[in-house]
Order: sequence, then C-alpha cells, then structure tokens
Amino acid sequence: MKWLAPWQLKWQSLAARERRLVLAALWLLGALVMWWLALAPALGVRSTAPARHLALDAQLQQMQQLKAQAQALQAQPVLPADQLRPLVEAALKPLGAALQISQQGERITVSFKGLSPDALAQCLLSLRESARTAPAEAHLLRNAAQTWDGTLVILSGAQP
Repeated sequence: MKWLAPWQLKWQSLAARERRLVLAALWLLGALVMWWLALAPALGVRSTAPARHLALDAQLQQMQQLKAQAQALQAQPVLPADQLRPLVEAALKPLGAALQISQQGERITVSFKGLSPDALAQCLLSLRESARTAPAEAHLLRNAAQTWDGTLVILSGAQP
C-alpha cells in the first residue's frame, strides 16, 4: 500500500471540482475501454451473423447434395471391363482425337496430349457421371502451353 499513499495525498489535495472532473474522466475512460473490449466486437459479430449463417447454410446444403450424389454413385453396381470400356469411350467422345483409349484385361488406359484444364476437368466429370468410375491412377504433366499431357488408368471394379 506504499504506492497508494502518494496518490491518496494528491487526491486529498485536489479541490472538489477537480475531483469531480477526474472522476468524470475516469468514467469516460472506463466506458471507452468497455466499448473497445466488450461491446464493439460483440456488436460486430451480431451484425455479420445473419450473413454468415446464410453462407454456412448454403455450404451445408451443398455438402449434403454432394453426399447424396456420392452415396448414389456408390450404390450403383460395379461393371466388368468389357461393359466399362464402351461407357468410357462414350463419356470421353466429346473430347475428340486428343484422347487414346487402350485396354489390357481389367485395366483401361486413357492417354492424352495438349488437353486444356477445362477439358481435363470435363473428362474426369464425364468418367464419374457417365461411366460411373474414377481413375485409379493419374499421371499428369503440365506442358509449356499450359495444357495437360498424361494418362489416366481406370480399373474395372473401382468405385468412383
């Protein structure tokens, strides 16, 4: 309490009007600190909460749709290689001559050169949706023209 004694002496030496001004300044300072530390952040969260809630609801709905799609794909029967190849060819036919498809037993290999990123994405999407399969292996190389070269290996019996 030795550190408090000089402040008490200073306080007692102040006139009543000065004491009231110091108390008012301390109250104002306390109110500002309370605003900066407690109220302003809480009000900020309160104002952004509805928009964040809507965004999270939309994200949840999208995730549930993706889950339902994945479950539907998993529920589909697994096709043998002789039935899978025509589906792979049909799914990838819109991409044209950039693709070469070969088969060795249960292994279907799709080779491509100079495939644009959008075409590669469409290729993978077509395999997943139309042929109900996904590559078991992918060997991709981005070339100088910012297109993709590589191979996709599809195994018969592989789930998407």
